[in-house]
This record gives sequence, structure tokens and C-alpha cells, in this order.
Amino acid sequence: MGLIARHVEAAGIPTLSFSSAWSITRAVNPPRAVYLDYPLGHTTGKPDDAANQDAIMSAALSAMQTMGSAGSMTTLDFTWQADDSWKDRVMRPRPANAQASARSGGHADDRVARHSTPQYQSEEDAALADPACPTCIFPQA
Repeated sequence: MGLIARHVEAAGIPTLSFSSAWSITRAVNPPRAVYLDYPLGHTTGKPDDAANQDAIMSAALSAMQTMGSAGSMTTLDFTWQADDSWKDRVMRPRPANAQASARSGGHADDRVARHSTPQYQSEEDAALADPACPTCIFPQA
């Protein structure tokens, strides 16, 4: 998104990127970004919590007013829950075997398996995909 934001900015349109991945956003260096320490996919608030979403959007737009230089990034002061225990589930590496799972406290790992080929939500999506896409990079099996 940072590359797209830089092109949009070059056309004279201000942009603001939302991120829950601080290091990746720093590496991409969009013109302006707000970082929210929420799980990935929740960069504009908690599901079904309109007050939280509104507060985040308001804080982000307020922050944008003071972000003048390219590469500015501000951390928004919101918390997903009272403690950081939610990170234990999403940041834990996948156990190599059942013994490793037992050592990790028996937590289930609910991440989906990774694939070496593109995965599509539907057959229609697969049919629309360009197999010769020069910018699509997939690991070799």
C-alpha cells in the first residue's frame, strides 16, 4: 500500500495508511501512516464496536493534520484488551509436533496452513486470475 500511496500523493492527493504491522509499515515507508496495536485485519477498530471504530478514525484524521513530512508514522493510543494476552495466540509459532504443542501449554494453533500455490476463495476468482502475472510471486514447491 505504501507504493500506491506514494503514487497517489505524487498526484497531489493526501493519503493516510492504517497499519497493525509496525516493522512492515516502517520498511514500506508510506507518506503518512497510523499504527494501531491491534490484531492484523483490525486496523480500523474492533468488529461490531462502532464507538471504537469512530474513535480510531477520529484519532487518525486528527493525527494526519500534524503529519507533514513524508514517512511520518504515529502510534494511536488504543488497546485491544486490558492486557496483551491476545498476542500469545496470534504470535506463537506453529508447533512442529504434538509434543511441542504440549510444551506450549496445549494451545491450539488456529492459523491456516500455508500453500506454495495461489489459493482462491472461489472457482470464479481462480478463473479471473492471470497465471502470467509478472508481479505475483509465489514460493516454489
